[in-house]
Amino acid sequence: MEKLYKILEGVRADVDFRNGTANLIDDGVLDSFDIIAIIGEINEAFGVEISVEELLPENFNTPVAMMELIQKLQE
Repeated sequence: MEKLYKILEGVRADVDFRNGTANLIDDGVLDSFDIIAIIGEINEAFGVEISVEELLPENFNTPVAMMELIQKLQE
C-alpha cells in the first residue's frame, strides 16, 4: 500500500490520499491526465497491465480500490 501512496503523492502532491474521504473520480479530485499518469506508474511499479476494461471509476475512486485492482491483476 505504501508504494501506491508514493505513486499517488508523486502525481498529485496536493491531495491527502492517506486520510481523504473524497471519491477521487466522482468528486473530480483526479482528472483523466492524473489517471493516465497513475496507471503508467502502477503498471511499472507493480508489474501489471491495466486494460481498458478496468478503466472504471470504481477502480480508481479510492486508494483501497486501486490496491484491490492491483492485487486482482497480480493473481
